[in-house]
Amino acid sequence: MPTNEGSRVSQTPYRVGFLLIDNFTLIALATAVEPLRVANTLSGTELYSWTLLTADGGMVRASDGMVVMPDAGIRDDDQFDLVIVVAGVDVIHSFSPVQVRWLRQQARRHVLLAAVCTGAYVLASAGLLDGYACSAHWECLEAIQERFPRVQTNNRLFTVQEERMTCTGGTVPMHMMLSFLARRHGRELSNAVSHMFVCDRLREESERQPVPVLPRLASSQPRLAEVAQLMEANIEEPLDLGELAALAGTSRRQLERLFLKHLGCTPSRYYLRVRLERARRLLKQTSFSIVEIASMCGFVSATHFSRCYRKTMGRAPRQERTVVWPPGTATDGHTDASPAPASSSREALRRASTEPNYGMLTKNAGSR
Repeated sequence: MPTNEGSRVSQTPYRVGFLLIDNFTLIALATAVEPLRVANTLSGTELYSWTLLTADGGMVRASDGMVVMPDAGIRDDDQFDLVIVVAGVDVIHSFSPVQVRWLRQQARRHVLLAAVCTGAYVLASAGLLDGYACSAHWECLEAIQERFPRVQTNNRLFTVQEERMTCTGGTVPMHMMLSFLARRHGRELSNAVSHMFVCDRLREESERQPVPVLPRLASSQPRLAEVAQLMEANIEEPLDLGELAALAGTSRRQLERLFLKHLGCTPSRYYLRVRLERARRLLKQTSFSIVEIASMCGFVSATHFSRCYRKTMGRAPRQERTVVWPPGTATDGHTDASPAPASSSREALRRASTEPNYGMLTKNAGSR
């Protein structure tokens, strides 16, 4: 990775290109670009320049339905020092072969390549993460693991390795970029930028991203959080309740009491839900057969898997793959009678309907 020791600054700004993939998340873009802006402001120098890019220079829609006008389209003669892929919802179907070819071209020029949120999936599809360690939003980690076995996925907040930087979503891109600034200019500038964002703690690369249930349990119920994490890590070959209890240093009865008190369900019911949620992500994000997904999620047969899935999720696995709202369909199931364009919020919800987490809270409440 290129470095610039201390406060020494080159004569020309460091050129950063943000490749916006359709359905990208605005928060990932904002938290990646804002540290560069503030670094320029605080130094009084154009340390960095940045360009928003799409495949053809046309407008791109973010995951919240807002439309963004880029600065340019990608071209063969583009000259960047760093290219950051910004993705978000339904990343598997949102990028194009043109973007993949362009990224490969940048790699041949030894441009530093980065990805935020689900952007790592795009780099992996281009073969640009083979042999590299990789961080990505937890929602698409499994899709990367299953489809690109040569990528060394991890659950860290962000990963920097040679000519690659990858990170999870939300506000984490800011911390990756603060770390980037520290390596290029030293801690003084990086700390000053973080203070401008009223950021009270710089998160380290080695920190793990939290999976959904663990953050609220980790401090108050560490033993329960440990068991939940063991379940997440042992899906293809599930552990029995006795093994889980022994690994957590407790009894089966105590473990059952903890789950009922804090999660409102038995350990076996929670474990089944974890496995089915993984199956749901694989159904939505990969082309694996139902038989393969059943095996990957620890079910003895596709029939048993389908029966459990239908009972818990409310639809058959095969139906899960075909649930897509047609344009113009309202969230309450009634079709708009007027030809008025859908609001940004409704369009965002329509696009999100194909995501593994769509309706998750309602389904979870109904399954208890």
